[in-house]
Amino acid sequence: MTGPGRQRPLLFLDVDGPLIPFGATPQQYPDGYPTYHSGSGPRAAAANPLLARIDPAHGPRLATLACELVWATTWMDDANECVAPWLGLPDLPVVLWPEESDEEERSGLHWKTRPLVDWAAGRSFLWVDDEVTDTDRAWVATHHRGRALLHRVDPCHGLTDVDFAALAEWLRAP
Repeated sequence: MTGPGRQRPLLFLDVDGPLIPFGATPQQYPDGYPTYHSGSGPRAAAANPLLARIDPAHGPRLATLACELVWATTWMDDANECVAPWLGLPDLPVVLWPEESDEEERSGLHWKTRPLVDWAAGRSFLWVDDEVTDTDRAWVATHHRGRALLHRVDPCHGLTDVDFAALAEWLRAP
């Protein structure tokens, strides 16, 4: 909950995995991944067929969370051009990524972790990604002075009701 003068938490959102599921076995989805239609029209899906895997109902659910949405994806500005309209979201801020360092690779720290903590600058945040690890959680706990939830989404299924419940519960906590 936020009061006067307090900023809402940030929600850093990845696209591949959380919004576009991938990697499931034929046994998990014998008929292939479910596909959806969006108000942004069939031309968007024709330009990038993976967009049809994104459930457009995620847009309103994300928009009602008590946080500020930020793209944290290698899609960069394409997330605003392609994904946001599919979800019915406005243009969102986009994290710009620095070059990956060898130190992060050797330590097992995800290359997004430091830039996200820098972007948050002490502000509470959630990070929704399919590549979050315990190494990232430990590093954030040590180097970030605000509250943080690093929430790993199963890339085979993408965001589910269970994920949305976990995000909403964390946002309700003082």
